[in-house]
Amino acid sequence: MDIKEGRIDNNDLKEFVFKRELIEPQNILEEADYDAMTYELITARDCKPIKAWVKGVPLEPEAHKQLLNLASLPFIHKHIAVMPDAHLGRGSTIGSVIPTHRAIVPAAVGVDLGCGMIAVATTLRAVDLPDDLKALRTAIERAVPVGTGYFRNGHEQGDPACEPVNTSWASLKDRWDLIEAAHPALREPHAKHINQLGTLGGGNHFIEILLDDSDRVWLMLHSGSRGIGNRVGTHFIELARKEMCRNNIQLPDRDLAYLSEGAQHFDDYLFAVQWAQDYAFLNRQIMMGQVQHALKQLRTLPAFESEVEVINCHHNYVAREDHFGDTVWVTRKGAVRAAAGDWGIIPGSMGAGSYIVRGKGNPESFNSCSHGAGRAMSRTAARKNISMERHASDTAHVECRKDEGILDESPAAYKSLDAVMRAQADLVDIVHKLRPLVCVKG
Repeated sequence: MDIKEGRIDNNDLKEFVFKRELIEPQNILEEADYDAMTYELITARDCKPIKAWVKGVPLEPEAHKQLLNLASLPFIHKHIAVMPDAHLGRGSTIGSVIPTHRAIVPAAVGVDLGCGMIAVATTLRAVDLPDDLKALRTAIERAVPVGTGYFRNGHEQGDPACEPVNTSWASLKDRWDLIEAAHPALREPHAKHINQLGTLGGGNHFIEILLDDSDRVWLMLHSGSRGIGNRVGTHFIELARKEMCRNNIQLPDRDLAYLSEGAQHFDDYLFAVQWAQDYAFLNRQIMMGQVQHALKQLRTLPAFESEVEVINCHHNYVAREDHFGDTVWVTRKGAVRAAAGDWGIIPGSMGAGSYIVRGKGNPESFNSCSHGAGRAMSRTAARKNISMERHASDTAHVECRKDEGILDESPAAYKSLDAVMRAQADLVDIVHKLRPLVCVKG
C-alpha cells in the first residue's frame, strides 16, 4: 500500500515553528565572547569533517567515537555539525546535525519523533504570583498526566477540556489509518495513542513556570510524540537493519542502518515521521492549553491572558533543506533550527532556567543550535553520585519534586547551560533568559 496517497509530497517535509517577533535581542553575552566563539574541527581518515561548537564544554570520548562512526557514512553532505550540548546517544550523538544525500538513518532521527518545546508569554507578573507555589504545581499535575500516565477513560465527548484532543485526533486519524494498513505491526491496542494526546511522558520531559528579565511569567513545556512515536521510530529502525542485511552492507554500528531513496520503506518512513512530528506538535499545543486552563481556575491568581509570543519547535526531526548548493535531508538529533530570524527555546536543567533565542543563520551549523544543556552524566551515574542533599540544595529556588526518583534529572546531571550558550554565541542571539519557579516532571 502506498501511504503517500492523498498526502503532501515528501519534499515538503518540514519543521513547525510558530513565532511572533515583538522584541529585540538583548546583549547578554559580551561582544568579546562572540568574537572568540567558533567551532573545533575534528577530522579522521575516510570521514567527512566534524565541526563541533564545544569550546569550554566537555565532549565525552564515547560521543567523539560515535561521531567518527557517523562521519564515515558515504552519504554525509559536507560535514557534521555538533552542538555544545552533545552527548552519547543511540547510534548517533545527541546534539548533532546530520545532512545526508538520498538516505536517512532512522536511529539518528530517533524514537521520540518530533520531540520539542513550546513556550508562551503571559500577562502575569511576578507580583501576581502567590508566595506558596505548590498549589500551581499541583494544579498542573492534575491537569496533565505525567510519566506513564494517560487518559485511561478516553476523552469524553462533550467535555470542553477534551475538545482540543478530539479535534486534533480527527486531523491525524486518516493518515494514521493508512500507516497502520501498510504496517500492521504498528497497530496500538486500546487506542493508547489517542489517549496519550495531551500527556507529558517521563524522562527529561517537563512543564515549567518561569520569569523573564522583566519579571513577566512564561509557561513552557518539553514533550514529543509519546508512545506511538516510539513505536514508529523503533519499527523503522528495525526495517533499516533488515535492509542492511539483505544488501550485505557492513556498518561500524548497527544503529547506523539507513534507508535510501527508492528503497522499499523509504517513502513510508517519511510519511510516518511527518505524522509523528504533527502528533508531537499538536500534543504540545494541547498540553499548553490544559496548563493555562488549570492555572486560570486558581483563585490565588488574577485573570490573565497569553500574549502572542508563542514558540513551538521540534528538536528531534528530519527535514528537507538547501545547504551549500544542494538539497539534502537534515536530521537534527537534539538540535533546533536557527536560521536567521528563527525563534527557539534552549532549556537547561530543572534548576538552571532556559533561554529564548533567535537564530543567526550560521551556514556552518546548517542553521542550527543546541536544544538544551546536555547530560554531563548518565542516568545511572546520576542516581549513584547525586545525593538528596545536593538535589535539594540545587533546586531550593524551585517548587519541584525533591525525592530519590528524580535524581537522574537533577541539575548536577547536566552541563552548565551558561557554558553551552557561550559556546554557541555565533549561532543565536539571546532574547530572554528565563529563571524557573515551578517545575513538573514525570
